[in-house]
Order: sequence, then C-alpha cells, then structure tokens
Amino acid sequence: MKISDMKLGDVAEIIGYNDGNATYRAKILALGLITGTKIKLINVAPLGDPVEFAVRGYHLSLRREEANILQIKKI
Repeated sequence: MKISDMKLGDVAEIIGYNDGNATYRAKILALGLITGTKIKLINVAPLGDPVEFAVRGYHLSLRREEANILQIKKI
C-alpha cells in the first residue's frame, strides 16, 4: 500500500521502503520513519500535496511523491 491510498484518519504501519534515492531514504530514517512506526494521516492540502502525518508525537508534512517511498500496511 502507498501513502496515496490512505484516507484522512487512517492509521498505517511502515513495513519497508520502495527503491529510491539513498540520500533521501537516509533523511526519511532520520525523521523517525523506520520500520514498525505507526503513522496517521491528519491532513491533505487542497490540491493533494503535501500531506500531514502524526508520527511519534509530532506532525510531519511531506510531499506525496516523497512519502510514497514508504511501504505501509493499514491497521
């Protein structure tokens, strides 16, 4: 499942990462988006980009394209 498949209020768990830029993947990991982390979709901008998540007690906004590096499963 991808971030683009989530609806507002959905909770998902990160299960892996899609192929992508290794440097960007390192940044994602540094933000705390590691395997096993639960994320909740809080808000989507009017044109669909960026998206806002609740992650580990803070809110994080990412471009949809950047967030789609995450492989998730809905909880």
